[in-house]
Amino acid sequence: MRMIDIIIKKRNAKPLTQDEFDFVAQGAAKGTVPDYQLSSFLMACFLNPLSPKETAMFTKAMAHSGGRLDFSKVTTLPKVDKHSTGGVGDGISLALAPLVACGGVAVPMMSGRGLGHTGGTLDKLESMKNFEVRVPVNLIYRQIKKLNVCMFGQTSDLAPADRKLYSLRDACGSVESRPLIVASILSKKYAEGVDSLLMDVKYGSGAFMQKLEDSRKLARALVSVAKQLGLKCRALITYMDQPLGRAIGNANEMFQAIKILQGSKEIAPDFYELLIEEAAAMLVISGKQKDIAKARALMEEKIENGEALAKLREMIKWQGASPDAVDRPERYFKNAPLTAIYQAPASGYVQHIDAKTAGMAAVLLGAGRNTMEDVIDYGAGIWLERKSGDTVKKGDTVAILYASDKKRLTQGLELFSKAVKIGKQKPAPYKIVKEIIK
Repeated sequence: MRMIDIIIKKRNAKPLTQDEFDFVAQGAAKGTVPDYQLSSFLMACFLNPLSPKETAMFTKAMAHSGGRLDFSKVTTLPKVDKHSTGGVGDGISLALAPLVACGGVAVPMMSGRGLGHTGGTLDKLESMKNFEVRVPVNLIYRQIKKLNVCMFGQTSDLAPADRKLYSLRDACGSVESRPLIVASILSKKYAEGVDSLLMDVKYGSGAFMQKLEDSRKLARALVSVAKQLGLKCRALITYMDQPLGRAIGNANEMFQAIKILQGSKEIAPDFYELLIEEAAAMLVISGKQKDIAKARALMEEKIENGEALAKLREMIKWQGASPDAVDRPERYFKNAPLTAIYQAPASGYVQHIDAKTAGMAAVLLGAGRNTMEDVIDYGAGIWLERKSGDTVKKGDTVAILYASDKKRLTQGLELFSKAVKIGKQKPAPYKIVKEIIK
């Protein structure tokens, strides 16, 4: 089998076989196919999109390009994970994983880092001193067996073909290919060894897919291909035109998640709503619960009785950080030393806070990366004192910005001021969960 023949075949819009996709994936993982041929292949796939069947085959090939996690000897519980396409203030996973693990399922949650205006779960977890996200496979198994939950980063052996091809997609201009996006996302989850998967597909200014219809098409493709792979799956299409919750950053998002699990749902009602909806959906698709309303009630109960907080405390201890962070988050998640206050320039209502602009302001403050080599300031970020629909008087505090550098603080404040719209009319409320794709 020759790579050039596979490229020409796809260039001519002919369907590829599982063996051919396996050849490409193994070549990418082992370095036996040069980058220029892999890039040509990706462009051929961009110009002649993979069919749903081909997408499933390519996903499987990339998942099998390295090792796979196998929990069959570790637990008999259903194994479920969640993937979000990313947004601003979307620290849901921080509270979601320990909460769902209290519902009688195992949650091996593999997460990533932030880039650009979207945050990363691993960065938020690492705002806790000594929290270890690079967990060896044997320790992942031990922790799942004991706690039913582990939050970790992708190991070098999981879907290595995707890691290679992902970097080339940007370089060769094939990022927007929906089948390639689907294969990239699902190959890592399929390699993770879960039975079921919840997809949180965002739409709006702060999302990867800004248009609702594009998000809908991506969600349908993800669910369809996941089912072809034997995964139980559903997708929630969720709102990301404005930031989720009150915190944008790393330490402050961790702080917010802990306060939510402590029972302070009023701190961020939109965050709490999505947390419960996603947790309930994960229990239902896993087969552990049959009724979504009962699943919601169970998840709320696990917060109210303290079980979810206790589970987070155990997980933090197992992964090297101080469990005291759960009881005294004010001590462990400190904001950066310099502050600036964005005040309402007029009286009225907060009509809108643009998610992407707010997210990019947080990057300027030091809370995010423009390149993967950038160093994050865990204490930098934004705390929203007011959200869309809240009344303000001129001079009221809308947001507090945190940074460790005066120039960064000035630049961040200048950009954030462009995100906020104040007006006389109260805006219509927005739905966090727009649609559910089954």
